Amino acid sequence: MHPLRKNRPLRRIALASAATVSGMVLLLSLKPHTTPSVVTGSASSSAPSGGSSTAGGSSGSTGSSGSSGSSGSSTGTRTVTGDSVQTRYGPVQVRVTLTNGKLTDVTAVTYPQENPRDQQINSYAVPQLTREALTAQSADIDTVSGATYTSDGYRQSLQSALDSAGN
Repeated sequence: MHPLRKNRPLRRIALASAATVSGMVLLLSLKPHTTPSVVTGSASSSAPSGGSSTAGGSSGSTGSSGSSGSSGSSTGTRTVTGDSVQTRYGPVQVRVTLTNGKLTDVTAVTYPQENPRDQQINSYAVPQLTREALTAQSADIDTVSGATYTSDGYRQSLQSALDSAGN
């Protein structure tokens, strides 16, 4: 007869308990990944303080802002602000600068930053989205994992700014 069968039920209970305790010890000994620190640099310094608290009307303009430069769409420097896109966690709005038809700067004007979790997520998502937009030279950028809503709003606002600029 097998040693863990009916003649020794206490042994089976002891082994099951030891296995459970060992599994819990191994599980609790795992170290969680470190969370990124909140960036207070250029990405969040250009966001207005009251911009993310209003639901739909945080943007004064629904299309593009005035351009600074020549009237041609492919020469000079133009700065255009995209539409404010309402996401689940707040509005996202992007401003782009185009020099001679090339995307040279992308700034997140408004994005969710109401609570520490929003600040934590967007402190790494917004700079990554900006880098990708400048590299791609379009709104065809990847979604940042963990910041899906911000990424979608960023992409839509970026596309509206590029459309307004004529690119």
